[in-house]
Amino acid sequence: MIFIDGSTAGNACSMQGGKFENKIFKLFINGSTAGNACSMQEGEMKKGNVQKNILLVCILLAVNILSGCSKGGVDTETVTEKKKIVIGSDIISPYLYKDANGEFMGIDVEIATEALHRMGYEPEFKLIVWENKNKLLEDGELDCIWGCFSMNGREDKYLWAGPYLYSRQMVAVRMDSEIQKLKDLTGKMIAVQETSKAEEYFLRSDFEGIPDVSLVYCFSNMDEVFAALRKNYVEAICGHESALISFINTAPDEYRLLEESFLYSALGVAFDIQYDEEFVEELVKTLVDMMNDGTTAAIVGKYGLDAEKSLGRGND
Repeated sequence: MIFIDGSTAGNACSMQGGKFENKIFKLFINGSTAGNACSMQEGEMKKGNVQKNILLVCILLAVNILSGCSKGGVDTETVTEKKKIVIGSDIISPYLYKDANGEFMGIDVEIATEALHRMGYEPEFKLIVWENKNKLLEDGELDCIWGCFSMNGREDKYLWAGPYLYSRQMVAVRMDSEIQKLKDLTGKMIAVQETSKAEEYFLRSDFEGIPDVSLVYCFSNMDEVFAALRKNYVEAICGHESALISFINTAPDEYRLLEESFLYSALGVAFDIQYDEEFVEELVKTLVDMMNDGTTAAIVGKYGLDAEKSLGRGND
């Protein structure tokens, strides 16, 4: 018997995925098979020749087995699946959305996938109800929140990787609206996404430059925010510039952006405060590498955004 990693030559191939379980190797020496070569009586050949032939047969058998198994299937003991990182977000185009086939697409989808692949992980994207994000993190159902998420004012609430991009908070109105500047929102009804920075700014009165609106409608997702303006339930909507532009592009003759911005947002990846700090630090380094080697700019450019501004290089 020949032992290979603790197994006999007879079952060595069965360790390699089962493809060679029934393969029989026959080596002929002077007309005898390997199975017979070692069982010849001492009188049939000299003892020294028997020992040499035994050694030769064993070596050839071992080589045959090993080479045969190496041509077979993949060694299941050396193949390990990449650990999945569960990412939560709602739909916020062009950062994260689904295409016609139901596949996740968008700027953050591509950035997350590239970064995690470089680190040896596989992303798993899940749509969530945005206002439930904190509980999902605390319960361990998500590893992180990654979807155009502003770090501003939340620096101590999460363990952050970022900022990796920047975004302006803007206001969109109907084309024929009398609203031309932020101050014109005074006394008007607006719509925002629940738990967003826009909600925070317009529901509080202590932010400089924010007008005193008459009513703030808070919706669970941006599609509902867009619908509120489309159906004239409100006179303006507020949110991330890129998301508003995506909405306006569906009917460019009907809607427009105000030129002023009320907040310059730093976007980051949010983890629970108790999450693995070493992992987050590695992600930070990977995201920085992607910004420096041009990967992030290339991804952003694919979706029609100004890469320099999105990376914080061309903002006033």
